[in-house]
Amino acid sequence: MNYRHAFHAGSFVDVFKHAVLARILVYLGRKETPFRFLDTHAGAGRYDLTSAEARRSPEWRDGVARLLTASPPEPVAALLRPYLPAIGPQGANGAPASYPGSPAIAQAILRADDRIALCEAHPEEHAKLVSAMGHDRRLAIVATDGFAALNAWLPPKERRGLVLIDPPFETSDEMARVEEALARALRKWPTGVYALWRPIREPAQDAHVLNSIAALGAPDILRLEIDVGPGAVGPHGQRPLARTGLLVVNPPHTLMDEARILLPWLTKLLARDGRGAHVCEWLTPPR
Repeated sequence: MNYRHAFHAGSFVDVFKHAVLARILVYLGRKETPFRFLDTHAGAGRYDLTSAEARRSPEWRDGVARLLTASPPEPVAALLRPYLPAIGPQGANGAPASYPGSPAIAQAILRADDRIALCEAHPEEHAKLVSAMGHDRRLAIVATDGFAALNAWLPPKERRGLVLIDPPFETSDEMARVEEALARALRKWPTGVYALWRPIREPAQDAHVLNSIAALGAPDILRLEIDVGPGAVGPHGQRPLARTGLLVVNPPHTLMDEARILLPWLTKLLARDGRGAHVCEWLTPPR
């Protein structure tokens, strides 16, 4: 599948992914020593929700717009607090004019001594990323293949941090490349935190992916998923994505309990059928 982000910015996928991403970054920031955030497919940094792409597929209306008008109970509100300010200003109607990508989420949360390494190979997206992120001494932005950059970046000199592997899945071999990159990364930096995003369309195909990732032999892989139910068939004959997931290797010890609070509430908020489903379990058992 092709998951070019400009068409999907602010969707239920982003709300799920970025709420979890923020929790990991907050946890890493609890220690005084600096850490590094590495993003292999950084995208444009921030997305205009009035653009032609966003108007063609206004998925943000059933994603971040629902979140911004919700009244979560305090345990959920506390977990969302670091994420929400990164979304940015809202118009008179309460809707945001733009939506942040993962780099902008990290930029809003990381401290002065932490570092951000971003990779975006697409020339137009890279130019937008540089413009969106602005001048920030914490930043390093490169225009090259994200998997090659990851191999060169690891291990980071801080020896602490999070790697987000979040490709657009434009080619049929993308997941195989993800698996190879993760295996190589774990050999070079086995103690790092890795978050692997994946769209889920075919259960049998996804079961193969899960088996392949589990077979890498890493303990402590947390499986988080959200399913918002089927949507209406689009103009090109394809149903919108209904299910997505994150696999988190070496997750913060707090993340399982936080996900058990966040995911049921997010699922109910974002579900198309009013119910939805979620997964919060270990793919490989903790040490």
